Amino acid sequence: MERILTRGKLAAETGCNIETIRFYEKIGLMPDPKRTVAGYRQYAPADRARLQFILRARELGFSIADLRDLLGLVDGGDYTCAEVKQLTLAHLRSVRARIADLKRLEKTLASVSAQCDGDSVPQCPIIDALFQPVL
Repeated sequence: MERILTRGKLAAETGCNIETIRFYEKIGLMPDPKRTVAGYRQYAPADRARLQFILRARELGFSIADLRDLLGLVDGGDYTCAEVKQLTLAHLRSVRARIADLKRLEKTLASVSAQCDGDSVPQCPIIDALFQPVL
């Protein structure tokens, strides 16, 4: 017999906020759950697995659009590993670009903060640097 969960139990078992589950249902990442005659939502093991997939993909930084693409492949049932890899490699390129941006940001902040003595004077090289035009 399938183990049916309420939304609260689904949230507790997956560590996901109830409002997040509602959001994923609203935007179509999670299907509308079956309901009892009294209107209570019922989540099956497949719903739990799908939510865990979504949560793990979000942990890895996949966007909602990326998730739609991945789940579209899964839901279609005829995806290939090559298609999944293509989406994953595109995401990896994006992650690497953000890392490069963060490294530039770190270098700039380290340089600017090194110019400041931290004295109790009104002139601050950090403020002066922030007023400089962006290149």
